[in-house]
Amino acid sequence: MKKLVLSLSVLSLLFAGCSEDNDETVATPKTPVVGEITGDITANRNYVFGNYTLKGIVKIKAGATVTIEAGSKITATLSDGSVDALVVENGGKLIVNGTAAEPVVFTESSQIPGSWGGIIMYGNAPIVALNGLNTATSEDGLAQQYGGINDTHNGGTLRYVRVEYAGKKITDGTSEMNGFSFYSVGSGTVLENLVAYKGADDGFEFYGGTVNLINAISYGNFDDSFDWQDGWKGQLSTNWYAYQTGTGNFGMEIECKNNNNSFLPKVSNITLKRAAGTLTENNSAEYDAIQFKNQGNGEYTNILIDGYSNPSAVAVRIQDANTNNNQVNASKIKLTNVKINGTTPLFGGTSTVTSIVFPTGQYTTTTSTSANGATLTNGAWSTVNGATLLH
Repeated sequence: MKKLVLSLSVLSLLFAGCSEDNDETVATPKTPVVGEITGDITANRNYVFGNYTLKGIVKIKAGATVTIEAGSKITATLSDGSVDALVVENGGKLIVNGTAAEPVVFTESSQIPGSWGGIIMYGNAPIVALNGLNTATSEDGLAQQYGGINDTHNGGTLRYVRVEYAGKKITDGTSEMNGFSFYSVGSGTVLENLVAYKGADDGFEFYGGTVNLINAISYGNFDDSFDWQDGWKGQLSTNWYAYQTGTGNFGMEIECKNNNNSFLPKVSNITLKRAAGTLTENNSAEYDAIQFKNQGNGEYTNILIDGYSNPSAVAVRIQDANTNNNQVNASKIKLTNVKINGTTPLFGGTSTVTSIVFPTGQYTTTTSTSANGATLTNGAWSTVNGATLLH
């Protein structure tokens, strides 16, 4: 009898366990709030998961931290007549921790490239500006001063953020905003898994500073995919992917305001692709994969270049004599493990640069599959209208 009771008890437990296993818990979908982001933000503010309208130049002022929850969507509107942008001033912070499945998307309702100003961040990390100065005035029409001595400036955290249809030209038509603009931003700032999609200027631009960019996609931007000046010197940047389609200039444009310098930014794992039929902006001659000018320099490794088929295009162009003499010849430019798909020539100059000879080991090419460029994992963060951005 004891054995029978024990057996029945065991069976009872087994059936109870099976019953619990079959109970499925269905998560209740989150309901996004609806709101507006506008004006100067002077105190800490948290935007919960929601759909927000961005109105005007929103400035996060010094001492304020703005947090935006994963999955949120922030939409600017060209038709309302305002110039829209999200600006993080020096001393302010923007915390956006999206996820691969729930990125935070900044977009514009008309989906016209150049409709708004994107995300602009200012810090006080070092720069080397025109004439060797350590401060400068921003070129975004906001006339902000940038530059300083704080290598580790922290403007916040941007993870899994996509900016769409930015790159607005304002004031006289030449002052320009990009998808992401980083003015003297420091290495304490976290930039990871960011997408600049179909803007009318550069996808990402650095104006000096020490910040690093990790896991980035620049897709369909009219000007350069990645651009910097003022002696940007991030040392740990990696996994940059550019796809130029429709209109696009350089894959990477690298300069330093004609200051001979040893800042030497470092970027590893770079993919630069150009779709067939892609034209340059305003029929310019900016059709090369990488351009160095005005004393730009740095170290770059594991680079995949594909599709730069314009008859005059080269993989790397040295634009002026000072860059050739002081950066190439002095071994301040290093490109290793470069793989070029197609027949794009290795490098070229201009009318003022007729002979380019990289010192031994400073420019190496390969046909090996180990030169595979950026390694990124696709997800909602890198998908627009159901189509992946990773070709």
